[in-house]
Amino acid sequence: MMITIELTVNGSKQNVQASPLARLIDVLREKLRLTGTKEGCGEGECGTCTVLLDGEPVNACLVPFGQCEGRHVVTIEGLVNETNLSSLADAFIERGGAQCGICTPGMIVSSHWLLQHNPTPSDAEIREALAGNICRCTGYTGIVEAVAKASGRQGGT
Repeated sequence: MMITIELTVNGSKQNVQASPLARLIDVLREKLRLTGTKEGCGEGECGTCTVLLDGEPVNACLVPFGQCEGRHVVTIEGLVNETNLSSLADAFIERGGAQCGICTPGMIVSSHWLLQHNPTPSDAEIREALAGNICRCTGYTGIVEAVAKASGRQGGT
């Protein structure tokens, strides 16, 4: 069974037809061609597929499409015009917070959310905010330093 749902994705109203049990990540990637959101584990453990749903970070692999009627979704593509994204992306590059790139969109979405709610987080607060995001390449030091740098302080472990 297919349903049509209206939702706002990256500021644009969309009418999307899919199974109500389809995962939000699959609808974003396959129906809307927003491939910046990556899939890691498919079980909500790694944070790779993090998007903002009504302003809160969620794992898109765990959200059934049928629960998205009237909701607002922001993906990594939706953050492109955000003021602090370029400083955050630059800091990730400079501090080695992005390596293979699989976790990077989820890390940046989560970091963006953190900086919106806490513009000058401590290293401990950064680590707590990113606890649901797994990176197998960096060891996290570069990521924490990148978020600290984007917040305007040098920080880091």
